[in-house]
Amino acid sequence: MLIDGHGRTVNYLRVSVTERCNFRCQYCMPEKPFSWVPRENLLSFEELFVFMKVAIDEGVTKIRITGGEPLLREGLDKFIKMIHDYKPDIDLALTTNAYLLPQTAQALKDAGLKRLNISLDSLKPEIAHKIAQKDVLAQVLKGIDKALEVGLGVKINMVPLKGINDDEILDIINYCRDRKIKVRFIEYMENAHASKAIEGMHGREILEKVKEGHTIRALGREGASPSFNYLLDEEYEFGLIDPHKHDFCENCNRIRLTAEGNLIPCLYFDEAMSIAKAVKEGDIEAASEVLATVLRDKPKENRWSEENPTEEKEVSTRAFYETGG
Repeated sequence: MLIDGHGRTVNYLRVSVTERCNFRCQYCMPEKPFSWVPRENLLSFEELFVFMKVAIDEGVTKIRITGGEPLLREGLDKFIKMIHDYKPDIDLALTTNAYLLPQTAQALKDAGLKRLNISLDSLKPEIAHKIAQKDVLAQVLKGIDKALEVGLGVKINMVPLKGINDDEILDIINYCRDRKIKVRFIEYMENAHASKAIEGMHGREILEKVKEGHTIRALGREGASPSFNYLLDEEYEFGLIDPHKHDFCENCNRIRLTAEGNLIPCLYFDEAMSIAKAVKEGDIEAASEVLATVLRDKPKENRWSEENPTEEKEVSTRAFYETGG
């Protein structure tokens, strides 16, 4: 069992397989050139798997593959099969923008993938284009349909932004409710790589939008999930991911591994330790020592706060496209 320095059980590993993305979303990497880390700087899937086996053997029960956009990395289905074959009962999921799902969903399902988290920030083509800086909506909707068709579990993530897509919160709920899939609204996480022209909605403001013509009832957090759940009209469950809330970090059970081999204890902070040398040399003991150190030094909480909403919010320098958010 993996325990961090604050007594929390860590059983969830998020693995970024690439920082590359085919979108340039306003809240993530709007000005980053379409370039990427040289292939030789990335760990191979086999090298990533060396560390992942250590983590699984020591107590990780849930793995999420992220990016950038993970479907841009060639051979991803083979990597997923590697993990599934090693531990078939592991909770194996992937976060994606869905653009490439029409042609990849079946292979992912066949490889052993169980679930997808898909970003869907608008149902209006022009707004989706404004956020992603690319004409994406039709292809994303095809990707969602294909994922459902092949039997993958699907959750939708939406980042509401003031004056951009904040009038679509109920539309997204209705889209998801009609398809019997869950939506989670994510508070925009202030970061140095995002557009300076955008402003996110606080969780309270999101809930006020949802309440327009509807009743909601708080259900609470489910285990260590970052989502606080609500019941809409006593029939449809949705979630709110609110990193500014005081209790957001209390049960954090996650660590993150980047494609270059950096093991990151907290999404907010830049601190990391590399496992690259250890796995390239096949030194399992050294990789385990890095893991133990990262767990010991994992911060208790991030520095986002809802205590002083009128004060200027602290901005993270973390590049979320390297860690998958």
